[in-house]
Amino acid sequence: MIGPPPARNPTLFQSFEWHTPSTPPAPHETHCSTSHYNRLTRLLPTLADLGTTSVWLPPGCKANSPEGNGYDIYDIWDLGEFQQKVVRSTKWGSKEELDGLITKARECGLELIWDAVLSHKTAGDRTDECWAVEVDKADRRVEICPPKKIEAWLRFDFPGRDQKGMKYSSMKWEAKHFNGTDWDQRAEKHAIYKIIDDPATYPRPDPQPPTATSGNTLASPRSSRFSSFLQRFTSSERALKQQARRPQDQAKVTHPKRPGKGWAEDVDGEHGNNDYLLFSNIDYAHPEVREDILNWGKWMVEDTGIEGFRLDAAQHISYGFIKEWIRKTNAAKMEKTGREAFFVGEIWTGEVPRITKWIDSVQDPSSRPNVRAFDAPLLYKFSHLSESIRQCRATKGVRSKATAESKHTKTPPEPDLRTLLRNTLLEQRPGSAVTVVTNHDTQPGQASYTPMTAQLKPLFYAFTLLREAGLPCVFWGDLYGTHGPHAEEAVGLGEGSRSLLAELMMCRKLFAYGEQRDYFDSSSCIGWTRAGTDNRYAGCAMVLSIDMQSKGLSVKKMKIGRPGEVWRDVLQNVRDETCIDEEGYGAFLAGSMGVSVFVKEYTVGVEKFPVGLDTDVYGGR
Repeated sequence: MIGPPPARNPTLFQSFEWHTPSTPPAPHETHCSTSHYNRLTRLLPTLADLGTTSVWLPPGCKANSPEGNGYDIYDIWDLGEFQQKVVRSTKWGSKEELDGLITKARECGLELIWDAVLSHKTAGDRTDECWAVEVDKADRRVEICPPKKIEAWLRFDFPGRDQKGMKYSSMKWEAKHFNGTDWDQRAEKHAIYKIIDDPATYPRPDPQPPTATSGNTLASPRSSRFSSFLQRFTSSERALKQQARRPQDQAKVTHPKRPGKGWAEDVDGEHGNNDYLLFSNIDYAHPEVREDILNWGKWMVEDTGIEGFRLDAAQHISYGFIKEWIRKTNAAKMEKTGREAFFVGEIWTGEVPRITKWIDSVQDPSSRPNVRAFDAPLLYKFSHLSESIRQCRATKGVRSKATAESKHTKTPPEPDLRTLLRNTLLEQRPGSAVTVVTNHDTQPGQASYTPMTAQLKPLFYAFTLLREAGLPCVFWGDLYGTHGPHAEEAVGLGEGSRSLLAELMMCRKLFAYGEQRDYFDSSSCIGWTRAGTDNRYAGCAMVLSIDMQSKGLSVKKMKIGRPGEVWRDVLQNVRDETCIDEEGYGAFLAGSMGVSVFVKEYTVGVEKFPVGLDTDVYGGR
């Protein structure tokens, strides 16, 4: 008996890059044809046709700057509705345009994923006085000054929303709601300040006899109250500096914990404690903060129609709070729609255990696994392979001469496609991995820029889009190009409007189904097959080649299909057809630095190739 057809392959699309142009509506208007929300609304049918199933939206809460991308977040409850920070709309558009985008997404069968910035706020409306200590930038557990009062921009009054009766949330923020900041207005100084309780409120230590100071005078009662703290913090700082600045060494140093307010303990261990990232760090130990952000999550899924969240800077937020937030947000989503919410965490590290620790810490054990993370280690593998190939190319002409001149000449590591999966989230937790080739943080010019040769990106996208495991994410800049000082054109543009990346997305939608069999028997050429399904999809055979020695085509012998069938490369990178032999094997080809996707001749869907894509998307049409 033939069962129901398999579910459509999911594909996530990141709908922005760091320099995406957007002209939001004027202050007293609700729509503008060149806002990014309107642009996206027009593009959704095309994205759905290419196989996109969910769209990652930019952070659309009110930012400090009208041009801010949203990571400089000001008011989480303002989605472009209130006149605050000079403007009513966000950079991306107005609340009304967002509503229209959500409506169109539903019509196209697309889910919208919100970029949730929950670790910090910026640009308060007024200053607030609080106690703080400066901490070491390399190890935030180490205090480098005595407690002092600072004046920081930590009062958030939300005047635009206040004029509307504090619509959605009545909470106004002040110093008590934060545990860190980066600017002391009184001293006009940048530093990492850990906000603490008033030292006068600390429990008094056990009575100690008076201690003489270096000046042969007795310490004052006030200084004696803190002498124990200062001695312990000074000794721990000295111990740290005697060791290398590696995470495993930092963990060996015992740091006394100041009582009361401070960093969250259940965060990533980079920099000793990775609670603080930038701007004014939110204190999730405060009950008012927890309640407000929990309510926001419910509001987003119940009232706005958002289907899920990308959690920005996930390793910098209390894991315990995120677990509670995911559980309650998901419960609200289930009650509203009967479907679970989608969650993916951004954790920039090349170490898989740090990512899986976060996943295990925040996943609600009472529900089926619905928490994922971006596979940063795989992205770094792509970059490493790309750089190895670049270095090998650069040294190819001079290697023999250099070797003759010196016995100690170093040669670049030999590129090896077979190593791509090793020590990645895709290898160790395939069901939790969201695979990415590039994004707004790693594009050229960004602080986390990760070099990658444009010629190789189609190979990397084939590796993420056409394999069985992982949820692939396609980057706006790779499909449509990027702007800014380091602008790049779209990946794999061909004659006319042909787009190789769009074709790979279409291959995932139409052909990449069924059992997978790997042929990873060569460092320079790998392949795999997808067997297809009995009732809908015919399957496909993929070949990736980075062979720099051969001037011709790489050959990969793989078993698929039935004897006598003819298979062709739908990407048309290889013109030769392949005939399946009597044993069920075909000789599948790929050009150097190329990718091929073979499907059976006359398979349903081949008529859609080549795939054209209009990459000129910035006109107001």
